Amino acid sequence: MTALGYTALIIAVLLVGAAGGFVIARLRFYGRGKPEGPTVAELLQRLVHTSASGVVLLNKFGDVVLHNPRADELGVIRDHRADARARKAAEQALATGEAVPVDLSPLTERPAMRGRGPAAVLGEVRPLGDGFAVVDAADESDSVRLEATRRDFVANVSHELKTPVGALALLAEAVLDAADDAEEVRRFSTKILHESTRLGTLVSELIALSRLQGAEALPEMTTINVDDVVEEALGRCRLGAESAGIEIAVDEPTGHLLDGDRTLLVTALSNLIDNAVSYSPPGSPVSISRRLSGDFVEVAVTDRGIGIEPEYHERVFERFFRVDPARSRATGGTGLGLAIVKHVAANHGGEVKLWSRTGTGSTFTLRVPRHGARTTDGQPVVDAVATKDRPGGVIRSGNEGADGVAAVETGGVR
Repeated sequence: MTALGYTALIIAVLLVGAAGGFVIARLRFYGRGKPEGPTVAELLQRLVHTSASGVVLLNKFGDVVLHNPRADELGVIRDHRADARARKAAEQALATGEAVPVDLSPLTERPAMRGRGPAAVLGEVRPLGDGFAVVDAADESDSVRLEATRRDFVANVSHELKTPVGALALLAEAVLDAADDAEEVRRFSTKILHESTRLGTLVSELIALSRLQGAEALPEMTTINVDDVVEEALGRCRLGAESAGIEIAVDEPTGHLLDGDRTLLVTALSNLIDNAVSYSPPGSPVSISRRLSGDFVEVAVTDRGIGIEPEYHERVFERFFRVDPARSRATGGTGLGLAIVKHVAANHGGEVKLWSRTGTGSTFTLRVPRHGARTTDGQPVVDAVATKDRPGGVIRSGNEGADGVAAVETGGVR
């Protein structure tokens, strides 16, 4: 082999070695540089698909390029097509280059949906450039329902306050007109005292109910003996029961402990006892019993009164609702007592149950978690209730059986 041949061979070997080293170095570089775990694109896809809002990506023709399952649940996507209102808003957003708000609330009920569907879906369409737009929709049903509740509450309060205030004004005029008649003055003054007491009670209960329904946190929870709650509630109601000729029978102390706010629990139990006394005929008994049922301490108040018809079993817990308005006016009832009981139970992570049969009587059972009871994730019940937002509470009514039982589960979120 000539010198030129050796030179060419050496150069070829050097080139092959250099190329091989370059390839190996690149492979090692890419092997070291490849990140572990999901890529940014995969994380973004997960983020979109798990978002609580409905997300839909549209092109300039209004076709759906990408959407998450929540968009289907909210009705923004139907049969793989975006809602016509969303497409129209997307056209406007692409034309103006600015975000466009859009109301995507269901126009009709969807029978295929299970349970209560979204009543108010509000969205915003934003241009992304290059002919693409994104629809971001959220379920605002709770806010809309809360606002409706607030309006009803204000209307109810206004109506209820008019009665005692108007009565006080008329009675005051009557007293002035009968200033020379001592007997008439005494009679009208007694009525003024009655109406003023009723007005004071109404205002106090409204304040208590507004605190329970609002976002204001409960006072610090303490460990309480249920016997102390029963004894104090009895002390508040014993005089009224004696005046009405009602005998209250109480079972033996149990010593069961629970976590909660003593003042609120006494108020709730007092309301149940007052109701039992007010709706019982003179001479009939009212009984109070307590027991431990699983993770709950139950206090039941039973009367032998007129009973409650099945169609009213859930409504009795509404504000200002009265089964017998005439009797409520006679006893000075405000129609807020059971609503307060419901919210006290809810704010303690408990519930209130009702058993009633017309002509036989009623049993209201206040259930509150026992001391040390924990949620399914191991968190103390009272801590879980005290730290969560409570926008008025959500009522989930149990099925009512033939025996007249209706359970109102007042979970903390309404």
